[in-house]
Amino acid sequence: MKYQDGKDRCCWANPKNQLYIDYHDKEWGVPVYDDHKLFEMLILESFQAGLSWECVLNKREAFREAFDGFDVYKISAYDENKQAQLKENEKIIRNQRKILAAVTNAQIFLKIQEEYGSFSNYLWQFTENEVIYETGKTSSELSDKISKDLKKRGMKFVGTTIIYSYLQAVGVIYSHEKGCFLWKKK
Repeated sequence: MKYQDGKDRCCWANPKNQLYIDYHDKEWGVPVYDDHKLFEMLILESFQAGLSWECVLNKREAFREAFDGFDVYKISAYDENKQAQLKENEKIIRNQRKILAAVTNAQIFLKIQEEYGSFSNYLWQFTENEVIYETGKTSSELSDKISKDLKKRGMKFVGTTIIYSYLQAVGVIYSHEKGCFLWKKK
């Protein structure tokens, strides 16, 4: 599908939402090695469960403000009062279980950083630092394996579909569709 700028994009990139187009063009599928960005995307993807990514993306700046710039240390220490504040924040997704999961997942994220030197080291070791090129999937053996490991460590809202989407978002899996101007083979 041609967009106003004459470029073809993946079918999911809403042509009426510039934020979504920019995300598709500049972020999605770009390999991420920075732990701060990896944590941000993990939090956002976990809030996506049962919703559209566009919904989460449209609230991203509100999430950034509400969640202290996605500071893993601050989030790992959120108490019941802070969690209650988040639940009352109408600008974000106010799911109590997801808010609690963000706190728990931040604590586990820090433990993984300690164990592996960085979360990036942990994540990329599953592919031996290689990008996987595939399209048309919502889960894979890779997302199954990472999801299982994260769940074993105690993380929540990290099922295989969420993790697959996360891996696409942070460029571990490159999934631009054939016909998209960003499509490429390995």
